[in-house]
Amino acid sequence: MSLPDNSDIARNAHFISNLIEADRQAGKWGGRVETRFPPEPNGYLHYGHAKSICLNFGIAESFGGACHMRFDDTNPIKEEQEYVDAIIESVQWLGYDWGEHLYFASDYFDTMAACAEHLIRAGKAYVDSLSADDMRAYRGTLTEAGKDSPFRTRSIDENLDLFARMKAGEFPDGTHILRAKIDMASPNINLRDPAIYRIRHAHHHRTGDTWCVYPMYTFAHPIEDAIENITHSLCTLEFEDQRPFYDWLLEQLAEGGFFTRPLPRQIEFARLNLTYVVLSKRKLVQLVDEGHVDGWDDPRMPTLVGARRRGFTAAGFRLFAERAGVSKSDGWIDMSVLEECMREDLNDTAERRVAVLDPLKLIITNYPEGQSEQCFAPNHPLKPELGQREMPLSRELWIEREDFMETPSKGFRRLFAGNKVRLRYGYVVECTGCEKDAEGNVVAVTCEYFPDSKSGTPGADTYKVKGNLHWVSVPHACEAEVRLYDRLFAYPQPGQRREGDAPDFERDFLTDINPDAKRRITAQLEPSLAQVTAESRFQFERHGYFVADRFDSQAGAPVFNRTVTLKDSWQKSKP
Repeated sequence: MSLPDNSDIARNAHFISNLIEADRQAGKWGGRVETRFPPEPNGYLHYGHAKSICLNFGIAESFGGACHMRFDDTNPIKEEQEYVDAIIESVQWLGYDWGEHLYFASDYFDTMAACAEHLIRAGKAYVDSLSADDMRAYRGTLTEAGKDSPFRTRSIDENLDLFARMKAGEFPDGTHILRAKIDMASPNINLRDPAIYRIRHAHHHRTGDTWCVYPMYTFAHPIEDAIENITHSLCTLEFEDQRPFYDWLLEQLAEGGFFTRPLPRQIEFARLNLTYVVLSKRKLVQLVDEGHVDGWDDPRMPTLVGARRRGFTAAGFRLFAERAGVSKSDGWIDMSVLEECMREDLNDTAERRVAVLDPLKLIITNYPEGQSEQCFAPNHPLKPELGQREMPLSRELWIEREDFMETPSKGFRRLFAGNKVRLRYGYVVECTGCEKDAEGNVVAVTCEYFPDSKSGTPGADTYKVKGNLHWVSVPHACEAEVRLYDRLFAYPQPGQRREGDAPDFERDFLTDINPDAKRRITAQLEPSLAQVTAESRFQFERHGYFVADRFDSQAGAPVFNRTVTLKDSWQKSKP
């Protein structure tokens, strides 16, 4: 059976797409491709999940298949509906749709219990009553074989009776556990009679108190794949050693008539290792619980809800996933790659606006008091079809404080006494001096303008100046809170040893938090920004890309978050 080539696959080929294409050409599953994204609803998705989402949904789309959205809700102690809702929202925000394929592991609890009972009847599972400590001791090590539990020889009838009583709620948590019976001497420690069901008296967010035994993830996951007719189950590398159990289990259940061959195929790929962040769920929880950040959606957090609030784009994440690639070996990707993907997308999509972040007043002394006029600025320099916007100019303007120097340094081309600069989209002005307060601080700069020098008029071409200033009219400006976000950590691999650390020194990742990761300032914005809607994105000319906060920003009282600077100068300015 020969299938047509897919141009998207040819263009973005990697080892997984090559394996899938080989399966299709061989006629396996009739050429069908179905993948799944299976998060556990016990937390918020992070940047690493974005890579997996893009891979699973992207692979399915490239081959004309389907990707299932499935929640592996097998641990009621840590799972909540809040996480289910947040995960669904994040995947949809990334631009993916699963159509009718929304599933929950809890939908299959009856089937999973029947599968466990089949294994017991087939002599492939038994109820163990060892304590947790004894189970660990009996399991052996990576270099020493394990030894059989004294309960491994229980009869099939006794195991069936005990498992039924476990399901009925007769025993406290931890009294018994159901284990697969494989090989306690296996060199793969994951095949040494792995646990497949445990007692857990806990309320489940979907099934309530119906169940008091729950399947282990490694048992539930392959069954879910098989029930849903998944063809290719894409996992990160930590599941590579679990693949033999995945295959063993499905083979046992196929022999028992639960599933038909060909069975799902598990393929592993390297997870995302990104510098300047932590993606460990334990560490992310610690950051939130101990108040180092302002919640899961803090724009400094490497969560997708945090990324969205910071102004990162779905298209930027998809571009990043493509550039990060798919590999079988672990490696580190620098945060600058993700930031540059966001810049690329925002440079194309974000309209331009003017904001003065460190305001200093500029007074045009020969401009009539009480008068103003309109200047015109393009909404996007590369997209003339987006038109222009009006920017009122008046006698008093806000400029950036760094644009004036009383005693200019070498090469300084902006405002100092006697120097001429152009007010961007407006007139050429000549600096005449400055005003100071009683402490000698500069509180205003004075200048005179040349009436025949306005941008867009014939006279503008007769003035040749080297400096170009951004500005906002004082009486028309919109004062707003602006939050300047930066990388949460100051070092590439938080918590890891660095040169100079003592041999016995253990570094706490929290000590690597960047103290400048968040700064609040009051800025002066051009008036067109006063009424923007939440999540509107702009390039603040000269400063970077910013987004109106999705929760705190309101019409008439905008709040902006910095998404990313215009250029990557981080490596030069940080340790």
